[in-house]
Amino acid sequence: MRQRINKTGSVYPSRERQNLYFIALVPHRELVDEINDIKEEVKILTEAKSILKSPAHITVQKPFKRPDSEEHQIIKSLRHFSSGQSPFDVELDSYDAFPPRVIFIGVRDHDKISRLHARLKKVLTSELAFSSAELMGDIHPHVTLTTRYLTPSGFYGAWPLFKERKFSASFRARELCLLKHDGQKWNIFYRFEFES
Repeated sequence: MRQRINKTGSVYPSRERQNLYFIALVPHRELVDEINDIKEEVKILTEAKSILKSPAHITVQKPFKRPDSEEHQIIKSLRHFSSGQSPFDVELDSYDAFPPRVIFIGVRDHDKISRLHARLKKVLTSELAFSSAELMGDIHPHVTLTTRYLTPSGFYGAWPLFKERKFSASFRARELCLLKHDGQKWNIFYRFEFES
């Protein structure tokens, strides 16, 4: 079978299916449900269609594509990486925005997530051949409520209603999640517990 090289320099068969993944911290079920209720409110206010296509999460590695044949190695590397991480508390605090498209819930202290992200980048580069273009640069931890597909008019219609509101919650980050796109939405594909 003819071979081709992807952006990361990996060689894989040209007919092999590409999957779309990303890596995130996902809160406990009750908090995910609470945030999804807020997303539903934003969806109604803005008529945005893609708001509920992923569970509430904090992105630690932006979406990336890999063929089926690399999935086992991704799982193996993330399992090994996560086994060396310690659980930590994450405090969510207030609404914020990246005008003119994104409304999000902020994270009070970025340090622990930023350090996790820095350690993860080393593994993605050394074990999974991520290119610099595939890696997230600086991380700004947050829980997205609207996506970049929100129109500016939808953003400016909704943002005044949220910027004065308060939000406060916390969760214990005990695992890293690998999410996989099924063609319609993002699903948690694997959970990797922090063990140290």
